Amino acid sequence: MTNAAMSPKVYEVLFICTHNSARSIMAEAIMNRLGRGAFRAHSAGSHPSGQVQPLALQTLALIHMPTEDCRSKDWSEFAQPGAPRLDFVFTVCDRAAGEVCPVWPGQPMTAHWGVPDPAAVAGSEGQKAKAYWDAAMVLKRRIELLLALPLASLDRLAIQREIHDIGTR
Repeated sequence: MTNAAMSPKVYEVLFICTHNSARSIMAEAIMNRLGRGAFRAHSAGSHPSGQVQPLALQTLALIHMPTEDCRSKDWSEFAQPGAPRLDFVFTVCDRAAGEVCPVWPGQPMTAHWGVPDPAAVAGSEGQKAKAYWDAAMVLKRRIELLLALPLASLDRLAIQREIHDIGTR
């Protein structure tokens, strides 16, 4: 048996948001920590801002998630030859969900996990921080639900149904 045959499956996940500056960045960091090597997460934007929102990084630090690899990037990185063969693609903002996506390597399963944009919240610093916290908690809960699925024992249609349903919770 080769080493590749003995290696457990690592699921490649891409989280998409228009600017790739807050929600998708937080989802990437949360999945990479909670997925414990069984899931490798990435994030990207259709029109990336090139910057990560400081409150997104602060919120991740508050919940003990890694921030050192967080960067805003274009989704075209994941549609090129040599890109990871994606198993799952999740849009986390309504605007990105309505856009025509590139063709992803691997024919991934897709779902919309819309979360209100914390960067759009006006108000006090406390209100802004709460919006980021709320977004992170919704994403964390949805990721936990995905991680709890018995993926190896479900067929593709059942997994697609489950990941769609998670986006409504």
